[in-house]
Amino acid sequence: MIFEDARGFGEAVGALSAEGGGVLIGLDLGTKTIGTATCDAGWRFATNGTTIQRGKWGRDRETLAALIRSRSVKGIVLGLPRNMDGSEGPRAQASRAYARNCAEAFALPILLWDERWSTQAAEAAMIGQDMSRAKRAAAIDAHAAAVILQGAIDRLAGGVL
Repeated sequence: MIFEDARGFGEAVGALSAEGGGVLIGLDLGTKTIGTATCDAGWRFATNGTTIQRGKWGRDRETLAALIRSRSVKGIVLGLPRNMDGSEGPRAQASRAYARNCAEAFALPILLWDERWSTQAAEAAMIGQDMSRAKRAAAIDAHAAAVILQGAIDRLAGGVL
């Protein structure tokens, strides 16, 4: 089940959990890496996770499956890189294909979340923390995944994003 609206995704995730929520994983899909983040089961805050070096789908699948199992994840929020005018280019199509692979592999609801400005927001936050350029480069994808996931859970929790 792949969703582009938070309401349908939230209902699908709630149906999988007796508490009506559950831990979500956020993914910032790049060409060389995948940034990850998770949130608490109550959908209050997202925390950056690890950055995975991308490889063939089989290796990515095993790494993501291990993360999903370890945190008992109930849903996936995948960044959808739209152009500034809202149109979609090749990177968005690649993210949609990745979402289809994830849906088939993990049988979890997936929310495609507009990720415009997520990397810039993550970088600005890390600069505000006086993080060195080298540390920012190593952590930017996971921080961007947290920005993506936080936007989604804010909407799920009744925000106006």
